[in-house]
Amino acid sequence: MKKIIACLSVIFIVILLNGCAPDDSRPLADVEIKEYQGEDLSSIYDFRENSIKGVQEVDIEKYSLTVDGLVENPAVYTYDQVLLKDPYTKKVTLNCVEGWSVDILWEGVKISDIINDLNVKKEANTIIFHSVDGYTTSLPLDFIIDKNILLAYKMNGVVIPPERGYPFQVVAEDKLGYKWAKWVNRIELSKDENYQGYWESRGYDNKGDIK
Repeated sequence: MKKIIACLSVIFIVILLNGCAPDDSRPLADVEIKEYQGEDLSSIYDFRENSIKGVQEVDIEKYSLTVDGLVENPAVYTYDQVLLKDPYTKKVTLNCVEGWSVDILWEGVKISDIINDLNVKKEANTIIFHSVDGYTTSLPLDFIIDKNILLAYKMNGVVIPPERGYPFQVVAEDKLGYKWAKWVNRIELSKDENYQGYWESRGYDNKGDIK
């Protein structure tokens, strides 16, 4: 018993000397928001996994977001550099062609804020989104600007989990779910207004409007 007490005393002293005593000032982990402006939100777990190659695990230390194509000043951003841009939050419903939907509070950056400083060429009319898994889809440039379309990094107040598209997902408001690209790692400005992405080239409507 004396040996046990002695060992515990030594451990306690070591903790104190190394500044490892419990720190009540550490921030708590984010907690998912369940309600926004008096309306219930869906859970971040109320989704079905339907990606083309399964959940992608992105190493954020190696991750980069390329913005190129019809811009005078193409750029490559780290995850943290994107997060430095002004945050924008809004509640948007995702409607899947499979017949289910979710109401989520999204937080991210406006895509227009990402491209504003890159001098978009006048012939650009489309943005093509590229994802880590090879998935692509597109949206009209005017639509993205007029609707304040987001590149989201949080949902319901918590960082988007890998199965939902971490680090970034397009919040394609008023468009069906296949326009909501996940794991985005490239934003390409294009003049190909008829560009067909992964599902569009397989027969899905290119506009993706909710009917």
